[in-house]
Amino acid sequence: MSTYLEDPITISNAHEHNLKNISLSIPKNQIVVFTGVSGSGKSSLVFDTLAVESQRQWQASYSQYIRNKMPHYTRPQVDQIQNLTPAIVIRQRATTPSGRSTVGTIVDTAPLLRLLFSRIGHPSAGGSMAYSLNHPAGMCPVCTGLGKRQELNADSLFDPTKSLAEGAITFSQFSASWQSTLYTDNSVLDPHKQLRDFTPAEWQFLRDGPQDPLKVEIRSNTSGRVDQVAYEGVIPRFKRLYLNRDIGKLAKKLRTEITQHITTVPCTACQGTGLNAKALASKINGHNIIDMMRLTVEQLLTILTGITEPRGISLVNQLTTTLQRMVDIGIGYLPLARPANTLSGGELQRLKIVRNLGGSLNNITYIFDEPTTGLHPADIRKIGTMLQQLRDAHNNVLVVEHAPQIMRLADQLIDIGPLAGSQGGEISYQGSVANIQQLSTPTGEALRRRLTVNPTPRPWHDSYAITDAHRHNLKHLNVSIPKQVLTAVTGVAGSGKSTLISKEFVAQHPQTITINQQPIGTSIRSTPATYTGVMDDIRKLFGQANGVSPSWFSFNAKGACPICHGKGVIKYDMAFADAVEVTCEACQGRRYNSQALSYRFQGKSIEQVLALTIAQALDFFNDAKITAKLTGLANVGLDYLTLGQPTSTLSGGETQRIKIAAELQKQGATYVLDEPSAGLHPQDVQVLLRLLRQLVTNQNTVILIEHNLDLISQADWVIDLGPHGGERGGQLNFAGTPADLLTCQNSLTAKYLRLATN
Repeated sequence: MSTYLEDPITISNAHEHNLKNISLSIPKNQIVVFTGVSGSGKSSLVFDTLAVESQRQWQASYSQYIRNKMPHYTRPQVDQIQNLTPAIVIRQRATTPSGRSTVGTIVDTAPLLRLLFSRIGHPSAGGSMAYSLNHPAGMCPVCTGLGKRQELNADSLFDPTKSLAEGAITFSQFSASWQSTLYTDNSVLDPHKQLRDFTPAEWQFLRDGPQDPLKVEIRSNTSGRVDQVAYEGVIPRFKRLYLNRDIGKLAKKLRTEITQHITTVPCTACQGTGLNAKALASKINGHNIIDMMRLTVEQLLTILTGITEPRGISLVNQLTTTLQRMVDIGIGYLPLARPANTLSGGELQRLKIVRNLGGSLNNITYIFDEPTTGLHPADIRKIGTMLQQLRDAHNNVLVVEHAPQIMRLADQLIDIGPLAGSQGGEISYQGSVANIQQLSTPTGEALRRRLTVNPTPRPWHDSYAITDAHRHNLKHLNVSIPKQVLTAVTGVAGSGKSTLISKEFVAQHPQTITINQQPIGTSIRSTPATYTGVMDDIRKLFGQANGVSPSWFSFNAKGACPICHGKGVIKYDMAFADAVEVTCEACQGRRYNSQALSYRFQGKSIEQVLALTIAQALDFFNDAKITAKLTGLANVGLDYLTLGQPTSTLSGGETQRIKIAAELQKQGATYVLDEPSAGLHPQDVQVLLRLLRQLVTNQNTVILIEHNLDLISQADWVIDLGPHGGERGGQLNFAGTPADLLTCQNSLTAKYLRLATN
C-alpha cells in the first residue's frame, strides 16, 4: 500500500493560458523534466499552475495579517490539484538585489564568518555585528558600510565658453529654472560675460559663494511678488540639494542628469571595505574578515582548513560544507564579497541551489526554471549531480529544461506541445527518456541527433581588434574578432567571455548593437502590435475607415473601457486578505468601450483584429507597412502569437526572437548576442541559427557569447577562453574554426564538442 508521501501529484483539467484542459500525474521522489518548444505551455503548467497553487495553499495557513505582507497569488485555472507538497521555486528571472547584498549573504555564509571572527578573531572587535558593514557597530562611520562615496565633478557644471545668460551653468536646475536668477541677477557677476573672462574673485564667488552673506531678489513671473533669497555658490548648492540627500524620489530625467556630474570613488576612511578600523584590525591567522571575503571560495576553503582553534571548529565545519557545495556546482571562483547585482542569472540561480541544499527538509517539491541557462556543458554536469542529490534526499525535483544533458538524467520526461501557442498546450509524451527517442517529436529528434561541425565556415579577411584586455580576470588579451562572419565566444562560467565581449569589445567598439536577455515589456499594455509599431498603423486604418480619430482604437486613450481603463481586468485590494483580480464586467475583458468596438475595418472590430495571430494578420492586411513589420516576426517562427498578447506573458525564447526580428533587414552592423539560445528548445535553436546566418548573409558581423553546442558547432569562427573560471581563467585557449577546435586538448569546450559529435 502506498503512503501519502508516495502518492503522485495529480493535476485535473489545467487550462491556464494555452493549456488545453490537461490532466496528468507527476511521480514523487523522482527527477521529472518538462520539455517542449518555446511557448508550448511548460511554464504555464509548472510555474503558473502547480507552483502558484502550492504557494497559495501554503500561505493560507498563515494569519491574514502575515498574508497581507506576502506576495499574493490568484488561484490558477485548474479544477483540482491533489497530493501537493510545499514548493520551493528557483526561477531564472532576473533579480535586482540590494547594493549591500553579496555572494556571502545569499548563501548565508556571511553571518557564520562574522560569528567566527567574534569568537576567535584577535584582537576581538566585539560580537558578530561588530564585523558587519550593515550594522552601526561594524560599519565605517563615513560611508555607512557602502565602501564608496560620491564626489562632485565640479568642472562639469560649467562651460567657460558661455556667459551665465547663455547657459554657462550646465546643470539645468541652475540655468533653466528660477534658481538661475541667483547667478544672473546678483550684484557681483556680469551675466553677459563669458566665464573664461572671469577674475579669480568672480570664479570664487560663482563656484563657492560669498564670504559675507548676500541676498538676491527673486521676482515671481506670475504674481510679481519679490522675495529675498540668500545667494549660494553653485558647488555648495548642488551638494546640499542633490549630493547629500536621497534623490530616489526625483524625476528620472533629473536623476540621470545629476549622475552625470557625480563620480563614485572608494571611501578613503575604510579603503573601500565598508568596515570600521576596529573590525579591520581583528584577524585570524593573519587575515581580517575582508581579506577572507575577497578570496575566491576555493582559496578561502584552504585558509579555513588551517584553523585549529577549538572554539571555531564547529563554525569552520559549517562554512566549509557550504563552500564545498559552491565548488562542486562550479562557482568556486566567486569571492563571498562579490556584489549580488554583478552576478549573472546562472550564477544567482546556482547560489540559490547551494542555499537550498543546506537544509534538512525533505518531501519538498523543488521546481527549477532552466537551471542550466548560461552554463557550459562542463558545469551542466555538476547541476545534474546536485539535482540527483536533492532527489536522493527524498524530494520531488521538477525541472523545466531544454538541455539534452539534463533530459537524459530524468527519471521521467513530460513533453508539452506539440508546437507553440494555440498549437501547443497538450501532453505530447510522458514516460522514460529511452522511449521518447523512438518518437518523431521535436524533443525525441533532439535527443537522437548527433552534432556535426560546420563543414564550410565562411572565410574572413578583416577583423576588429581587442587590445590589452585586462578587466577583471582577463590576462592582457589581444584578440581579433572577424568581420561579417558568425563568431562564437565560448568557455566555462567565469572564464571571461562576457568581460571580453560585453565590456571590452563594446567599450572599444561602441557602435556595436547588443541584444541581451532583458524583457521587452512587463506591462499588460505592451503587445507584439505595440512593440513592432503596427498598432499605430492599424489605428490609422480604423480611423480612416470610420472617419474618426485613431485614438478611439487605443485602449490607452479614447477607446479604453472607462471602468478598467483598458486593462481588461480589475484588481481588488482586500486589505487583510489576498488581492483578487477579476475580469472587468463592463467590457468582459475586451479592454475597449462599446463605441470603439462598434467600428469595423474589413468587417472586424479592433478586438477581433488584435485576436488575430500574426499568420492570420498577414493574410488580413493589404497594407505594405504592416505586412513588412509582421513578416519579420513570422520569419523568426513567431507567427502563432496574437497581435494583442501581452509581452509580459512571452517566454524568454520568444522575447529574444522578437528582438532579432527587428534587425533582420539591416546591413553592415555589428551585433553581440548574449546567450541567444537561453530558453530555447533544440528545435528553436535551429530556427535561431537560420536567423543568425541570414544576418551574416546581409553582411553583418555576429558575435555570440554562447555555451550551446548546436550553435558553437555551426559557427564560422570560435574563440575559447579559460581554461577554468575566475583567476584560473581569462586566457585565450583557442581561436579558429569549429573543425580545428575538435583537436584542441586544453579546452573543455572542445572536449564536450568531441563527445557530442561522436
